[in-house]
Amino acid sequence: MSTPTERLAALGLELPPVPVPQAAYVPAVVSGGFVYTSGQLPFVDGKLLATGKVGGAVDVAEAAGLARICALNALAAAASVSGSGLNGIARIVKVVGFVASAPGFNAQPAVINGASELLLEVFGEQGKHARSAVGMAELPLDAPVEVELIAQLLTF
Repeated sequence: MSTPTERLAALGLELPPVPVPQAAYVPAVVSGGFVYTSGQLPFVDGKLLATGKVGGAVDVAEAAGLARICALNALAAAASVSGSGLNGIARIVKVVGFVASAPGFNAQPAVINGASELLLEVFGEQGKHARSAVGMAELPLDAPVEVELIAQLLTF
C-alpha cells in the first residue's frame, strides 16, 4: 500500500506552496483532530487560472479541472498544519465546492467532481467524503470555482 504522498507523485503532481491569503484569515486551522481549510481558488504560481461564470465563459470540463487545482491547493494548506505533511492526514471528511454559475447553470456537482476525484486518487478509500456543491452568483476575484475541505488527522 502506498502513501498519499507516493500516490500524488505517481499522478505527476506535487503539493504547491500554500497560497498567500488574500484577506484576514489563515489557509488552514487544526482543531480537535481535524484540519479545516479556507476556501481555495485555482491559483498556480500565484496566478488565477481563469475567471468568469461556469455555463458561460467557462465550460464544465475546464471548471472541473480548476476544481482539481483548488483541491490540490486545499491539500497543500491541510498538509502545512498536519504535523506530518500529506501523510499526516488520515482521511478526507467533507468537501464544499462553490461554483460561480451563469443563469440557468445547474451542473455544479459535475464541476466539483474534479476535486472529489483527485482526493479519491490520492487517498483511495480514505478519500471518500461527504460533499456539497453549491452554485453562487459571484466568487472572490471572479474565480469560477472555490473548494474547501475538512480532513481528519492521524494523530493530534
